[in-house]
Order: sequence, then C-alpha cells, then structure tokens
Amino acid sequence: MRNRHGSAVITLPSDTEYLITRAFDAPAALIFRAHTTPELVKRWWGFATSEWMVCEIDLRVGGQWRYVIREQGAEVGFHGEYREIEGPHRLVYTEMFEGVPDPGPDAYPLNIMTLEESGGVTTMKVLVQHPSQEVRDMILASGMESGMQVSYDRLEDLVRQDA
Repeated sequence: MRNRHGSAVITLPSDTEYLITRAFDAPAALIFRAHTTPELVKRWWGFATSEWMVCEIDLRVGGQWRYVIREQGAEVGFHGEYREIEGPHRLVYTEMFEGVPDPGPDAYPLNIMTLEESGGVTTMKVLVQHPSQEVRDMILASGMESGMQVSYDRLEDLVRQDA
C-alpha cells in the first residue's frame, strides 16, 4: 500500500461541473460503507479537530442525510437527499452547505460518486453538477479543495485500518 495523501485531483469537464478523482488501496465496498455509515463518516469527514453535532443518514432513495460539525467554535452544516443507491459502486445525492441562502432542492448541487475496483485499488470519482458556472466557481474558490484533501486522507487512513 502506498501513501496517497493529497492525491485527489479536480478537473473541470464542463462549465457547471467539477470532477474529483482519488484512488484508495481498499475494496469498493469498504469505501462505499465509509460514505454511508454514520459511525464511519464521523471518523473521516471533516478535520480531526471537528466536534460532531449531527451525523444522520437515511440510506434509501429519497432519504435525507445531514452532517453538522463544530469547528473553531462555529457550527458548519451540510444536508442533502439520496437519489440513487447502487452499492458498492454508485451513489447519487444532492449536497447543500447550510451557511448560504437555501435555493431550494431543485438547485442543489448533485454529486455522482462512482467506485471502480481493480487489482485491490478503488478509484473514486465524484462528478459534482452545479446549477450554474457562477455557483461552481464560487464553491471551487471557497477553499473546499484543502478540506477535501484532508477528509480523503483521513478516509485513506480509516480504510487502511479496516481493510
């Protein structure tokens, strides 16, 4: 197993999308479970210093999810709805940051996560579709990439322990 810390790559396949690609030395089923099990999500999502307030997952089509953490005294929340669940290879869900005005569920970004396993390595791709280029660019400019790298590094450490 090699250390893949910091290896997530973001590309821009269209004016309203970005694609995150990251490899893990673990089975697709374990990566999928780490995304859909509250006890595991709390071990990798966010920063090691984050204090979990809410981690709810209703894993069914139409089911809701919500994460709220406290970081440096501020509460940060995200929520969404599961649209497709085809474990362990595909998960489609909306995602909305709770710190901005809510545009309504029809305007939430849509995340399409696919997991492809080959030779003990799972390549995770997350295509994020936004309602406009302006929203996509605002998200990318927010500094989300550094937090994403930290979370995926923590996910790598988690699946190494459980693989």
